[in-house]
Amino acid sequence: NAGANKIWSEQAVEIAEKYPIGVWATVGLHPDDTDEKFDYSLYKKLAQNGKVVAIGECGLDYYRIKPDDIGIKNLQKEIFIEQIKLAKEVGKPLIIHCREAFDDLLEILESNRKLLNNPPGIIHFFTGTLENAEKLLEMGFYFTFGGLITYNRDFDETIRKIPLERIMLETDAPFVSPEPFRGKRNEPAYAEEVAKAMAKIQNVGFEEVCEKTTDNAIDIFKIKA
Repeated sequence: NAGANKIWSEQAVEIAEKYPIGVWATVGLHPDDTDEKFDYSLYKKLAQNGKVVAIGECGLDYYRIKPDDIGIKNLQKEIFIEQIKLAKEVGKPLIIHCREAFDDLLEILESNRKLLNNPPGIIHFFTGTLENAEKLLEMGFYFTFGGLITYNRDFDETIRKIPLERIMLETDAPFVSPEPFRGKRNEPAYAEEVAKAMAKIQNVGFEEVCEKTTDNAIDIFKIKA
């Protein structure tokens, strides 16, 4: 369960704590929630919970703002850098949300390389270019893909260039349901459809996709299956 602001992060932790195994949480402040002040000490306390496996969603999102709205862009950057520092301090990977902001994202990550963990984290719901992917791969990042790849072919070439060892599956629930569930509320069980699409794009077996992407999640989040 991914956090996106203070309330959602607290709720994600509460839900994860109800289950001894199988459910974990992330905590962070999403770039669309910059009306909330980033409370470093609060998020640090949440992040130190044993059920929290990553910091995020955090990052940059320019989709809903005007190109010349420098103030919001700078605020997103400042909050993102604070969460990079937090991830370093607590020793947990980042989960990065990036939409129409990859140039600035890469600039920030390059400028703050010394603060990145190894591995540094995950680019969630990746929609960047092949060139973006190559630069992020070089930095050690992993990538997640969701329901979009079951019906949109724009990212097939990029996905084929990313090693399966750096890929995980996601839902982005309740949004972006895969085929054949488009238009319905998304849910974790539908990740199976994403695995089928990934197997077809990468030209590997369905079982291999399931096994490898699960192993990747266990490794980067340091969890027990």
